[in-house]
Amino acid sequence: MKNINRLSLITVSLFLVSLSSFAQIPVKEVPTEYGYIVKIGDQMPAFSTTLIDGRKFSSTDFKGKVVMLQFTASWCSVCRKEMPFIERDIWQKNKNNKNFVLVGVDLDEPLEKVSNFQKDIKITYPMALDPGGKIFGLIAEKKAGVTRNIILDKTGKIVYLTRLYKEDEFAEMVKVIETLLK
Repeated sequence: MKNINRLSLITVSLFLVSLSSFAQIPVKEVPTEYGYIVKIGDQMPAFSTTLIDGRKFSSTDFKGKVVMLQFTASWCSVCRKEMPFIERDIWQKNKNNKNFVLVGVDLDEPLEKVSNFQKDIKITYPMALDPGGKIFGLIAEKKAGVTRNIILDKTGKIVYLTRLYKEDEFAEMVKVIETLLK
């Protein structure tokens, strides 16, 4: 009986700790003009693609991990502004954390252009190809524009969405990632 009570107490404690982490994630109303067709609380739609180093990448690869998908393109000036901050404030701090995945998803550009873009911006996080914008089309209206980030919890559920680069939203996104990795 004592062991059952102790086990129950431990289970309840762990549940409350996990709830407190989620309580720290801001409840954000995503403006309609962001052009998302997914919303916070949705499961990320399944997809697969190829990273620019030739490795295959699939949404099933990141089960059990906190994921940041950064949608970008070489012609996007706002993307070019945001990406060094992603490199410095997110990737460099978390790249060795086995529970974290960050992938830049380049909208409908050929491999050589994406490779040159990555070198030009001086980012080291992985980049993936999105031929025809198929992955982008799963999450946003086709003409909604890039410079957007999706944060997924360890279950693959969307917990945070951004559009364009806004310092306050970016700072909040960094905190969301930190909270999920606790």
